[in-house]
Amino acid sequence: MAARRAGAADGDASHRLHAYPLARGSSGLPGRVHQGLKEAGYVEGQNVAVEYRWARGHYDRLPEFAADLVRRKVAVIAATGGDPSPQVAKAATQTIPIVFAMNGDPVKEGLVDSLSRPGGNATGITIFGPAVATKRLQLLHELVPHAAVVGFLMNPNNPNGNIEAAATQAVASSLGVEILILEASSESELDAAFASMTRHQVGALLGASDAFLAGRRDQIVALAAQQRIPAIYYLREFSEAGGLISYGNRIPDAYHQVGIYVGRILMGDKPRDLPVQESVKFELLINLKTAKTLGLPIPDKLLATADEVIE
Repeated sequence: MAARRAGAADGDASHRLHAYPLARGSSGLPGRVHQGLKEAGYVEGQNVAVEYRWARGHYDRLPEFAADLVRRKVAVIAATGGDPSPQVAKAATQTIPIVFAMNGDPVKEGLVDSLSRPGGNATGITIFGPAVATKRLQLLHELVPHAAVVGFLMNPNNPNGNIEAAATQAVASSLGVEILILEASSESELDAAFASMTRHQVGALLGASDAFLAGRRDQIVALAAQQRIPAIYYLREFSEAGGLISYGNRIPDAYHQVGIYVGRILMGDKPRDLPVQESVKFELLINLKTAKTLGLPIPDKLLATADEVIE
């Protein structure tokens, strides 16, 4: 996603923004970035031009995108779509401002010095995905307490998957649950992962936060339905597509904050002076129709805490 002031020469990078989301979402996420930009006084087609680049979950394309942006000397890089896009952007430039939306801990991953004082050329918002992943496991256990083996579906090309897997395994023993790691980075590998669930008697499934998996949500939800496996996901779009349950941060809010920060940087603020925001809004969706198809009763307590029930 690239932007410059409308009417500026192509070589004038002073008001250009370029961002590369990992996957095109269905929840209007680019629109939320634009909403944040508008609050800072920037409207596409009037005083800012926007150009998009979509990796569509193919992480190997990110270095190519980042190198191109550095050559173009863009004003801001908005690295959205979760990990590892912020890390790739940071590796490509230490001077061009970066605004990220990520899953992990930006301090531990070397993107910023601290949350309150980023100290470099990057800032943004984090959802601290590993902590939310453990909450998903707890919710899944509450929903399917008899599942002794829970599959953890992840993309091996996304380092955040290993972090979420480790966090999940750390609490699994206290729940009396065994975690089976299932890796997939292609459609055929997704089919193979679900086939292995039958062999290992997987009783429930937890999906990792990953743009590739999000882009294949229809396939994943269909495979889970075919094998009658109760599953919990990180995005509401999975539940809307027929997935049983989803729990996670309100991703549109994170993209809104990205737009606000990009606008502030275009106005002259420095990333080092903009504290990293922590996403604190979560949503729980339950697809009651899918639960009935699975013959799975939903506890009243869980229904009462749901933000939305799809019937």
